[in-house]
Order: sequence, then structure tokens, then C-alpha cells
Amino acid sequence: MTEAPSVQYEMPKAYEPGKVETKWYQFWLEKGYFKPKIDPEKKPFVIIMPPPNVTGELHLGHALTATLEDIMTRWHRMKGDPTLWLPGIDHAGIAAQVVVEQLLAQEGLDRHQLGRDKFLERMRQWAEECRQRIAKQHQRLGTSCDWSRERFTLDEGPSRAVRTTFVRLYEKGLIYRGERIINWCPRCATALSDLEVAHKDIQGHLYYVRYPLAESDKDFVTVATTRPETILGDTAVAVNPKDERFKTILGKKAVLPAVNRIIPIVADEAVDITFGTGAVKITPAHDPMDFEVAQRQGLPLINILNPDGTMNENTGPYTGLDRFSCRQAILSDLEKDRLLIKVEPYTHSVGHCDRCQTVIEPIASKQWFINTQPLAQPAIQAVLDKRITIIPERFTKVYLNWMENIRDWCISRQLWWGHRIPVWYCRNCGQQTVTIETAKSCHHCGSTNIEQDPDVLDTWFSSALWTHSTLGWPDDTEELRYFYPTTVMETGYDILFFWVARMIMMGLEDTGDIPFSTVYLHGLVRDEKGEKMSKIKGNVLNPIDTLEQYGTDALRFALSTGTSPGNDIKLTQSRLEAGRNFANKLWNATRFVVGSIEPRSTDMKIQWHLLPVEDRWILSRLSRTISTVTSLMEQFQFGESQRYIYEFLWGDFCDWYIEMAKIRFRSGTETLSPIPVLVHVLETSLRLLHLYMPFVTEELWQNLKSRLPSDWQATESIMVATYPEAEAAAIDSQAERVMESVIEIIRSIRNARAQYKVDSAQWVETQIYAGELKSAITPYSQTIQTLAKAMPITYHDIQQAVSQGIPSKESDLLLVLSNAVIVRIPMESMVNLETEKQRLLKEIKQSQAEAARLEALLKDKAFLTRAPAAVVDKERQKLHTLTDKLERLKQKINF
Repeated sequence: MTEAPSVQYEMPKAYEPGKVETKWYQFWLEKGYFKPKIDPEKKPFVIIMPPPNVTGELHLGHALTATLEDIMTRWHRMKGDPTLWLPGIDHAGIAAQVVVEQLLAQEGLDRHQLGRDKFLERMRQWAEECRQRIAKQHQRLGTSCDWSRERFTLDEGPSRAVRTTFVRLYEKGLIYRGERIINWCPRCATALSDLEVAHKDIQGHLYYVRYPLAESDKDFVTVATTRPETILGDTAVAVNPKDERFKTILGKKAVLPAVNRIIPIVADEAVDITFGTGAVKITPAHDPMDFEVAQRQGLPLINILNPDGTMNENTGPYTGLDRFSCRQAILSDLEKDRLLIKVEPYTHSVGHCDRCQTVIEPIASKQWFINTQPLAQPAIQAVLDKRITIIPERFTKVYLNWMENIRDWCISRQLWWGHRIPVWYCRNCGQQTVTIETAKSCHHCGSTNIEQDPDVLDTWFSSALWTHSTLGWPDDTEELRYFYPTTVMETGYDILFFWVARMIMMGLEDTGDIPFSTVYLHGLVRDEKGEKMSKIKGNVLNPIDTLEQYGTDALRFALSTGTSPGNDIKLTQSRLEAGRNFANKLWNATRFVVGSIEPRSTDMKIQWHLLPVEDRWILSRLSRTISTVTSLMEQFQFGESQRYIYEFLWGDFCDWYIEMAKIRFRSGTETLSPIPVLVHVLETSLRLLHLYMPFVTEELWQNLKSRLPSDWQATESIMVATYPEAEAAAIDSQAERVMESVIEIIRSIRNARAQYKVDSAQWVETQIYAGELKSAITPYSQTIQTLAKAMPITYHDIQQAVSQGIPSKESDLLLVLSNAVIVRIPMESMVNLETEKQRLLKEIKQSQAEAARLEALLKDKAFLTRAPAAVVDKERQKLHTLTDKLERLKQKINF
């Protein structure tokens, strides 16, 4: 059996994350804590990790995903649920191929020189390097996933699932090969799905071009276009049949400029009468609407582009030109022929490749598609029926709107890296063979003269099967039966359609059941200005560099602080520092508690019936915190949950209870030691916090455990300890009311000292007026005296004082804390009255001078007429603020 790493008897003075994190992660791994056991009597909690791409290393978005999923995983494991968090890596198709091709280019090579087999070998080497690097980075982040079940989208199991799904959908008629307008990226040289295209508004031009009518020397029809180079692919001019302006030319023919091809003039209701002149050019091979018009009108398709974006052999004199160079050339020729009659500025939306930002080209091409409409309906119903819940709820409407208007999905890519399409074409009979296993011969004529489709499937096709392919589907495995459907799919809102919607469709199609019951969508990680992180902007933070500087727990704390479903977060330096400071605060608090435990202490039982008010208060606050935190966890409000834990530990426990305990230790008169309560609250709080900050809590918990009696019931590790449960019997509203009053008294005195800059060594006189709480507050005179530096302290009856009037000078501070408590601080106990008077007189004089300047400025007509209204308003506001300040200063000076 692996023993827990030893801890030093005396805790070091400072927390050093680097010395702690590796040893505990290795311990957890060796103990097998991440591996769930199948228990038919219990319902498992399952998360399948969104697989990072093998394109390099993890970024902060992955760190956020890992943090949130680890929070959920550790919580359910501590609750006793069989918990599976299955890790994996995505082959990343086009993204990974581009990276390796760039590496090859540095060697003076390209993939065609290597050939497909050798290129794929290089790809696999790169993928394996990335896979190992990403796994190590995830482990540095503390991810408690089951590494024995790690999957890669190109592993044999997921690959067989991909082929099985393809064949089944093909046999159902839901996968088909057809010529359609697809999005083509000339830079990546592949088709893209609609979701892989980013549309940007571009300030371009609208060009008005004359098309001469055939058999006429003077008549013409004018069309408007944003892409004049596509004139070379026109096969018609179309007008709306309801447009009276063009009645006389319908059925006639026009002469296509530049190449003098004769094309018909047709009527089609798709034509927008208000666009341009009302007559439009029809380029069926390069425009989705024109393609549909051509299908209705029986028009031919003429492709004018090569795969690299240059003009092909169908463009006559423009052959070989880059598409944008061709645009300029054809515009020049049109101008020479006096056919370009007008150019207008025009803003329009242009599609760009989401990967490389190249302007995409719509091209008619033979590709493989999925008819998604039949798959979308069950996926819509699953959300409407609440079998799947999307968090935050506002994304449900977004999801349904997209699914109800879904278009066929182009799934073929002109790449080498990926799942090759399981289709073989017969060179003899022309038929195609679609099969799960590698085809040896044509299934139609038996010929062995067959060739596999060279294309691969869209990366998102295999990702869509991730929840069930990783558990053994299409085989009926024990893991699939127990762990599927999974519980939560946690991912970014930016891939709701790319991935989540497709997983729901494919999960239902392949297994007949939903892939998960909850979708949790997190936001993007932005910089402190709220800008998206990018290498170009130079604002990218490497998560590994960040955790090296601040510690893993500090990074996790910063990422989860204030996070809420669907909202972006700003990762700032102050957040990271706050996380590090919190870890140090906990370290010091634990060091105090551990150091207070006597070596031979044997009794750590809490004697509830003897507890003083502050003990009952902290135990009550602990129970309320556990109750609130548990409720927030159940609602997926992880940021709020962490805030409550932080405020309890930093405020209630460290700042107040520990300080009160120190006073009890120093007094030497306590018959009841605070140590059992200190230990109980600290140990319970560490378990509560462990989900968020696993390393520091394990180290502190082990240090605490090593000082406790041998009969103290504890597991080997905090991560398999029981998650805390609220104790209703510990709730003590009266104790909370008393201690809140004591704390408010101390806080009010501290604030007064800060306001008047009282020297830290100086005592201030304090008069406390209280009613029913007077007898409960009085025993805490020593606490108030020590923590607020207040002496002497006198107590008075509030009812009597209110009825007779509290005797005080105008200069005295009268602090009304509540209906039950009032604090009076005589001014002379805080400041030298004469010195303070002179300081106030000086401040009044300076403020009066500034007020006079502002009054003069605001009477100056030149300033009022020339200065912007916002500037004038700002100066007026300054004067108003200054007037209020003067009133307050004059009141203060009346000692």
C-alpha cells in the first residue's frame, strides 16, 4: 500500500506550492483515487472531458474547463458517488494538419513530397508529443480524472464508432454525396461547415455593369455585384417576374462581358427587386441563392476557381490570376469597354475561415453531407421535455432557434489527417461500397479495382460521438451500460452548436438515449480590460507559467472567483494575487491551530453544553455556510459557492474567531480550551474548500491530521473524506446576534481610528450603550479592548440614555450600529483638539479657495459657451461635492 507523504512536525513559516503539488498528485494517482468502481446500487456521476486539440498546449480556456470540471468531480467523489471524469484528446483535423505543414515548410518540405503515409506518420508523432504534454499540463492543474481511461479520437475504439455511425446513417439515407454550394477556404484547401465560417462586415463596393443584349447594338441590362470576378461564371441574368421594368427583355439573351458568352435572361421570384437595379447576375457555382435558381431554371454550373483561389481554365484570358488580382483586371477591362457605369460604397457581410481568417469562396462541389433535419427533431424534443437542461437557461432559446433552422451538414474535408471516409469507388462498375471494415472488393460487381475516397470527415463528426464512443460503443460494454448517459457536459458557450447540439443528435441516434442530462456552459476568459486573449495582442497568459508564479490553487481560485454560467470572466493580476494571499492566510491559520495543539492531547470532543458564545457562534456560522454552499453547488453556482467559503474562512474564522482564541490562550484563565472547536472548524472548512484548492487543503489537512489523536476518525486523504453536511442543531441565532454586535463595535472603533489617523499605540475611550444585549456583550470587553485598542470601556443602558439623551459634545463620534447598540467615542481621546482644529481650518481654507475658483469659472460666459456640456457638468459636480465637504468640515470644527 502507498503511504501518504510525510509532513514536517513543525510547519514551515511560508507555503511553497512547488514542494507540495507534485507529491500529492502522485500520491492520489498511486492510490487510484481517480478510478471509480462500478456499483449497481449507486447512480454514478460522469463527466466526459471536452478533448483539447493536439495543436500544442493548453490555454486558459482549458484551465477554466479543467477547474470547473474538477470542482464537480471532487464534490461528487466526496459525496460518495461513483465518479468518472474521463479525459481525452482530439485529433483536431484541419488545425493540427496546418501546424504540422508549417513545421514541414521550415524543413523545405510539403505533405505532397512526403506522400500520404509518411505525412500521417509525422502527424501521429506530433499528436503523441502533444498528447503527453497536455496530460502533464492537466495533471499540474490538479485534474482528478481517470487517466487509465484516456481516449484519443483516432484510437481504434472511437474510430470504429465513427465508421459504424457513418455506415448506419448512409444506409438510412441520412448521409449522401451531392453537389452543393459549400464554403471553401483557399488557404486551408478544404470545405468548411457553416459553423466554421466567421462573418464580418466589410466596407466594399457595389459595381454596376452593363450586359449588352444579344442581337442589339444599343440595348443592355445593368446588374450590380460586389464580386465582379464572378462575372466569368455567370450563366444567366435574372429578374423578378413582378418587376414591370424588365417585361420587354424577359426571354431574351445577353452577352456576358469579358468572355462574350451568350446567357439567357430568366424570371425568378427569388430576385430582390430593391437590390441594385433589380436585375441580378446568376453565378450558380459560386453563390447559394444562384445555385437554387439554377436548379429551378435548369442552368449549367461553371466553376471558375482552382482550389488555391486562382482562376481556372474556364476564365479565358484571366486564367492563373489570383481571385483578387482578377477582380482588378476585369474591372479595368470593363472600364475600357465602357461597361462599368457606376461604383458605390457598400457594406456587406463576408465569410472568413474561422481558422486562418482567409476570405472563403462559395463553390459548387461534390461533398458528403448529413441530412440533419430528422436528427434535429429528437434533439429539440429532449430539451423541450426537460430531459436535458441547459445552464444558463437563456441559451435554451438560442439552441432551439438554431436547431429548428438547421441546414444539412457538410462533413467531408479535403485533408489527410482525420477519419478517412469509409467509402470505396469501383473503377469497373462505377458503384460505391460503404462499409465499416476496410473493403477488399466492390460489393456490387466483386471487382478488386476499387479506390477509397481520399477525403476525411469533419473533426466535429467524431467529437459528436465522444460521450458514447469513449465508453465502448458500438459494443454493449459494462462501462457503457453503467456510465451512459453521462451526467454533465461542461464546455464553452462558443461551441454550443459546433459540438453540444451535434452530441445530442448523435447520442440519441446511436444509443436511443440522451448523452447527458445537464449542459453547463461557461464563458470566455478575457484579460483585465475585458478583451479576448490573443497572441497578436500579446495579452495571452500561459496557465503553466501562471501556476509556476502563483501556485496551482491560486490560479484555480482566480479562474473560479466570481464565475457564473455563461458569463465571461476577467483574469486579472489582482485575482491571482488574491488567490495566493488566500492560500497563505490558510497556511498561517493552520500553522497557528496546529501549533496550539499540545503533543499529548487526547480529547478533541466538543463539549457543546459548556461552549462560550464565540464557540457557538463560529459553529453556527460554519453550519450555515455549509448549507448555503451545498445549495449553490447543486445550482451550479460555483463562483458564489467559493465566495461564501472564502468569506467564512478569511472573515469569520481567521480575522475574528482565531483572534478571539488567541486572547483566550493569553488570558490563561480559560477552563474550556478553544482547541477542539478550532480543529473542528478548520478541518471541516478544509474539506469544504478542497474542491477549489486541492493541493493546499491536502497539505494542511495532513498536517492537522498528524497532530490529532490516533483514534481520530480520518481517511488517508482529504479527497476521499466525506463532504461536510450542515448540522441543524449547531444553528444558534442568539449567539450570532451577540457576536455580530461585538464585531460591529470593534469594526466601528477601527473605522473611527482610521478616519482620524489615530496612532496604532494610542488607546481610545469607548462608551457602549446597549439594551438586552448588554449583559451578553460585557464579557467581551477584553476582546473589544485588544482588537480595537479601546480603553477605558464603559457600558450604559440604551433605553435610559435614549430617553434622557446621550451626554456628548458635538465633536464626539456617535456611532449608531443598530437599534440595540450605540457607540460613543469622545473626540479628545482620539486627537489633540487644538491640533485637529488647526488641521481642519487649513483644509477649510483650501476648500474655500477651490470653491471660489469653480464659482468664478461657472460664471464665465466664454467657458459656458465654448466648453463641451460634459465638461461644464463635471465642473458643476466638483463644486457641489466641495460645498458638501465644507459643510461637513464646519460641523467637525465645532468642538
